[in-house]
Amino acid sequence: MTGRLAGKVAIVTGAASGIGKAMAGRFAAEGAIVIAADIAEAEGIVAADAGREEDVRALVERAQRDHGGLDVFFANAGISGGLASIFEQSPEDWQEILRINLIGPFLAIKHAAPVMKERGGGSIVCTASVAGLRAGAGGPAYSASKAGVVRLVQVAATQLAGSNVRVNAICPGLIETGMTRGLYDMARAAGKEDQIGHLNPMKRGGVPDEIAGAALFLASDESSYVNGHALVVDGGLSSSHPFYRQEYGRTSF
Repeated sequence: MTGRLAGKVAIVTGAASGIGKAMAGRFAAEGAIVIAADIAEAEGIVAADAGREEDVRALVERAQRDHGGLDVFFANAGISGGLASIFEQSPEDWQEILRINLIGPFLAIKHAAPVMKERGGGSIVCTASVAGLRAGAGGPAYSASKAGVVRLVQVAATQLAGSNVRVNAICPGLIETGMTRGLYDMARAAGKEDQIGHLNPMKRGGVPDEIAGAALFLASDESSYVNGHALVVDGGLSSSHPFYRQEYGRTSF
């Protein structure tokens, strides 16, 4: 079999839709054996909660038992938590968002890295966001969780020094997925679809396959000297990160 991931075994979480689904398909097309996991039920999907340690451990054990090891873990599962302000969110809201978005990638690294090291190396890719780089691109808990992912991969890369296990993040901008469907639907219903993504220099939103292409690079041997890095794929939004101020009761005073 030929392809950029030929012979490699990969786990993808959040694989039932959006970026995760695009990535699972791209990995398979490039020759990987893919274990696609999601909390949502779907054909060909392994049921797993990415923020639950028992489930993540089971995914890694499945890769070892059924396929002899693990080469790639794409820790993609995440939730947005909406755009409620700091003053409207509860500790429980934060706990759930952090559990999926930040503890999930931590668990992926914790359980995948030792197995990859035994195999001679591997690549762990975690989905962060431009919201984790600067304010103005997401809700407070979501933004904090994604900032945590960026720092997590940097720390993990240093703690895995000499293992040949690379840990990187990918930071998408506005991408049309299930998570952003409400925003897209509202814009289309109001006849303002042409304004979607207008704050970035590309003047448009992105699609999941554009993120999949970038993450494939990080997963493959082509990025063999890229480690502890947050790769931004946002149409240029974060080059200036324009900020739209909303009124108190939404996102700020």
